[in-house]
Amino acid sequence: MLKGLGGLGDMAKMMKAAQEMQTKMSDLQDSLSTMTVVGESGAGLVRATATAKGVLTGLDIDPSIFNPDEKEVVEDLILAAIKDAQAKAQDRSETEMSRLTEELGLPKDMNLPF
Repeated sequence: MLKGLGGLGDMAKMMKAAQEMQTKMSDLQDSLSTMTVVGESGAGLVRATATAKGVLTGLDIDPSIFNPDEKEVVEDLILAAIKDAQAKAQDRSETEMSRLTEELGLPKDMNLPF
């Protein structure tokens, strides 16, 4: 269809590829909102669940750690579990983005808007 138009055919391919990339990035954003990661501390006594976008969605605390004399320890374990979940969310997001850029044939170090 665009054979005789020279560079315009290439431009149409580029536009189509850009639209495809935008669709895939949008799909990935949606998917990161539903993927979950679990961060732990205290050998699993405190577990924080988050989406791959880093939104905290749950916190599970083993009742055995509730000792009024160890309030600060419990607080530290909770913070550590949340930080672990956030770090795992960041790693998951980067892994998924890397997979997408590789699939699209883009350079690995390309900074996409996430």
